[in-house]
Amino acid sequence: FILGVYASAVHAKWINPDQKIVIQVLAVASEPYIFWRGDGADEIISSIQIPAELGKLVPAAPQFNGPSGIALDEKIIQPLGLKRNDVWLSDLVPHSCMNPSQKKTIEKNYLPLVDEYHLPIPTFPTVPSRLSDETRRNEILSELEESQANILVLLGDKPIQWFLKFFDKTWNRLADFPDYGALYEAKIEGKNYQILPVAHPRQIARLGTSSKKWYDLHQNWLQQSPEKLIY
Repeated sequence: FILGVYASAVHAKWINPDQKIVIQVLAVASEPYIFWRGDGADEIISSIQIPAELGKLVPAAPQFNGPSGIALDEKIIQPLGLKRNDVWLSDLVPHSCMNPSQKKTIEKNYLPLVDEYHLPIPTFPTVPSRLSDETRRNEILSELEESQANILVLLGDKPIQWFLKFFDKTWNRLADFPDYGALYEAKIEGKNYQILPVAHPRQIARLGTSSKKWYDLHQNWLQQSPEKLIY
């Protein structure tokens, strides 16, 4: 069972009629499946029509569509000797969220055009200050039970802070685990699980702002035959 933070989005590049870039990376839709790998971006974006006076939307650069999903597969799932069909994927927040940079871009470039061109009001929620509440934690717990998994993979600090900590207060963040990528025991609702804490795909694949510390630790982990952990 792999628990992430929140769903990603499909990103487009907005080009005006003069072929100048209005927005280099604009979120236009929720990812079509959890930890999306970027496939089908062309079809999704081409289905979104904007007024001809505003130009056109084309797929953003490949690194902006599906990089976390690819990193998850190549740097966590496959090294464990598994395939996607072998794991259950979940997020603390089960929908896409708008980060501060995206919010600023939309407010500057999109919202001023809404009334004039009768554009839809964005329904893209911001990242919540609380990444889970009791209802959501119970939903994740139900997924965990349904999955019948006995290993819970936590991607970075947030799943520890907003899920595991509510059941087992031993750890608060990834750095609290003495050995990166080792298995630890935790009790969740009376059941014993093995916890596998690793850095988020953003860190281990150096996607945007990231930490060299977690990248290096994960690189070392990859050299240690991770598949031996679960077999």
